[in-house]
Amino acid sequence: MEGQIVQITYGLQSLRKSYLEENQPYAQPIADTPGLRWKIWTINEEAGEAGGVYFFEDAASVRAFLDGPIITEMKGDPTLTIKTFDVLEELTVITRGPIQ
Repeated sequence: MEGQIVQITYGLQSLRKSYLEENQPYAQPIADTPGLRWKIWTINEEAGEAGGVYFFEDAASVRAFLDGPIITEMKGDPTLTIKTFDVLEELTVITRGPIQ
């Protein structure tokens, strides 16, 4: 399995309840992203950060997502950080990472 992880963080501008309401409309379009296996939504209210960890089946899917409308809309946020990582399948399988 090839697999790539995308980690996105940005400044949290609201409380958890408001954040959930604001991002509800994005959940299904993200779920429908070609090549996306799963996303884990993250929030750290104390640090004022939110974001997510995404698992894609391949690098082409990552590129399409990062060039797509959801990320394009976010690019105006100066707190936005996007990192991509290859998945080390050999070790991830041992630690029960959900990549298969």
